[in-house]
Parts: sequence; structure tokens; C-alpha cells
Amino acid sequence: MKSYRIALSYDGTDFRGWQRQPDGRTVQGVVEAAIHKITQKRVTVHGAGRTDAGVHALAQVAGFRGAIRMADADLFRALNAVLPEDVRILSLERAAPDFHARKSARSKVYRYRIVHAPQISPFDRRYALHHPWPLNLRAMREAARLVARTGDFTGFSSNRDRTPIRTVRRSELRKTGGEIVYTIEAEGFLRYMVRAIVGTLIEVGRGKCPPERVEEIFARRDRSLAGPTAPARGLCLVRVDY
Repeated sequence: MKSYRIALSYDGTDFRGWQRQPDGRTVQGVVEAAIHKITQKRVTVHGAGRTDAGVHALAQVAGFRGAIRMADADLFRALNAVLPEDVRILSLERAAPDFHARKSARSKVYRYRIVHAPQISPFDRRYALHHPWPLNLRAMREAARLVARTGDFTGFSSNRDRTPIRTVRRSELRKTGGEIVYTIEAEGFLRYMVRAIVGTLIEVGRGKCPPERVEEIFARRDRSLAGPTAPARGLCLVRVDY
């Protein structure tokens, strides 16, 4: 048995997320199907992040094990030859036997794009949220800074998790031209956590609530106090660190 580590990029628009499902197209499913088609081996591909439906990845990391006789370079080329066009393997290399893409990761970086302009380019519409109305960027930046902490993120998740404590190392918002980019780095995330945070930042920017609302959400652990879940299309997994 050999252990493999791959980096891959995908457009999540037409996927129902990373995790394999019996009745939907998923990234994990198409990668496993590609490996089986080439090697006739059934393997389980573990991803570093279980991205939701519609969420993209610039550099997802995944791992799998299998008794595969092909040379690594040949396997790399063959996978990209049979994978659909909205998934590309960026690299393939051998990994230590105990490597696990999710459990071995030290942190993951996500980015959310907001086009803050009267119109959005048709080339951005699948990868960014369009918000043409006024936003208070100073208030949004202040609220974003309050997210960086070790704490209970129940108020920013639609799912109840037995271990809702997360450490967010970086939470920052910047604007370049007509685009607002929110970047967050953490050891791990709850389901919909980043999109709930973005929805809250937008509410702050609209003047619907003060930046201090973030502290109240943490204190009361109440999802109804946070903003709506931002659309998936603006979110992208940018990097995984080990």
C-alpha cells in the first residue's frame, strides 16, 4: 500500500460539495471515480476541508492509500486526462503512511470575495457576491478583527457541534478597487461558519447592527443574532498548511 498526497483546484458551482453523496455530484466522488477508472482500485480520498455545495477551492489538499503500480508521474497525467474540466490535480506526491489530509492540517485559509460596484462582470458572477449598495468598511473591519480568537463559534454555525471551540488566527477585510476580500485562517471550521461570519459583516456594513454585535454573538451563542448565511459562490479554500 502506498500513501499519496494531492493538491487540487476546482470550480464548486456544479458540485454538491466535497463529501461523497449517493445522489449528487461531489468532488470526492469524481476524484475517487477517476482513480478507479485508471487503476481499477477503489480508494477513499480524504480532503483537508469538506467544502459545501457551490464553494470553490484554489488549493485543496487530499490524501488516499492504494496498491497502485503506476509511476507517480503517469498517475498524475492520467488523472487529469479523465477528470472533468472543473477539477484539476495540481500536484501528486508520496506521503508518509500516517498522513491524513484533514487531521494532519495545522490551518486552513478561506477567502470570500464581494464585488462592491454597480455591476459585476459576467466572468466574476460564479465566484463572487455582488453587493452594489453602500457599506461601512471601517465598521466591517472592526467587526472582522473581533472574530480572531479561540472561542465557541456556535452562534456562527447552522449545525450543533459537540466541539464548537475553534481558534481563528486571522480575520481581516480589505478593499482593492471595486472588490472587498475577507480572509480567515483557522485550525478548523464549523459548517457554514465562514459564510455566517461574512453575512454578519455585511449586516454591520449596512448599518443593521454595530461591530460589537460580534461579541454578543459569542457571549450568547445564538445563531439568530448573526447575519444570514452568505451565498456559497463567493467562498474559496485558498490554502492548507501542514
